[in-house]
Amino acid sequence: MFARFLKDESGATAIEYGLIAALIAVAIIGGVTALGSSANNTFTAISGELDAATE
Repeated sequence: MFARFLKDESGATAIEYGLIAALIAVAIIGGVTALGSSANNTFTAISGELDAATE
């Protein structure tokens, strides 16, 4: 019974898939954060230009 437990790798596979999913999630969060900051800067610049044009 103990030897069969040591040979069972199904839990290890699930952990590996979980780690891969976590790494993908971290990459997506980092990309969205960077893209969000860039978009915010762009919209702020456009807003400034529009304000300057109306004065």
